[in-house]
Amino acid sequence: MLAYVIDIFSFLLILVGAFFMFSGALGVLRLPEFFTRLHPAGVADSFGAPLVLLGVAVSSGFTLFSGKILLLILFLFITNPTATHALAKAALLGGLEPWFKEKK
Repeated sequence: MLAYVIDIFSFLLILVGAFFMFSGALGVLRLPEFFTRLHPAGVADSFGAPLVLLGVAVSSGFTLFSGKILLLILFLFITNPTATHALAKAALLGGLEPWFKEKK
């Protein structure tokens, strides 16, 4: 019985993570310019992928493999927002202006 509950919980985590990754990909395709596309890409990387990985870790049980996945999730939580910020800063310094910025 407990195995079924764990399987259902891991399936739900993977499903919710896949939803966030799909919506992030859809946002990247639908939004108008670079800076607005950074947000769904960052959400998909920072929230969708860790949920999928957490679902895999729950499914595999308490093993060395799940410990490595948890370390990978921690790494993703640190690096993805940093990379998104670095991309936005580099674009601003490179002269790319946001489309919503007022023109004077």
